[in-house]
Amino acid sequence: MRKMLGTTAIAAAALTFGLATPASAATGTPCSVQNGACVQLSTNQAWLIYNGSASYGPVPVSHGKPGYETPVGTYPVLRKVKDDWSVPYNGPMPNAVYFTADGIAFHQGDPNVQSHGCVHLGPQESLVFYDNLFPGEQVQVVA
Repeated sequence: MRKMLGTTAIAAAALTFGLATPASAATGTPCSVQNGACVQLSTNQAWLIYNGSASYGPVPVSHGKPGYETPVGTYPVLRKVKDDWSVPYNGPMPNAVYFTADGIAFHQGDPNVQSHGCVHLGPQESLVFYDNLFPGEQVQVVA
């Protein structure tokens, strides 16, 4: 005779081992990631999230202009580069935190000027994001 686990037990085990995240929003943000960052494109705001709650933010951001839209979705932080340079757009990218394989990142830039897809943060805000986001954490971008 095989013992069956209940749905609640399976969900609890998945959460415990990091195989799923709760569907509810992280406290104080429109996102559901539990550790990482949240970006809301419609309000031009971003937050850092720790243990399901906003730990920093909201802060003002800018994002991709028409034709270079910042993609909506959930992505892992891939890598960080303190002083990077954008070869395609010939410009500095201080405090870059990459979260897509095609080069979309948080980085220092003018939060009042739209980008080629990256999320621009002010100088202090970009440093806080750089210092507090780590590879493997999640970045959720919502409309």
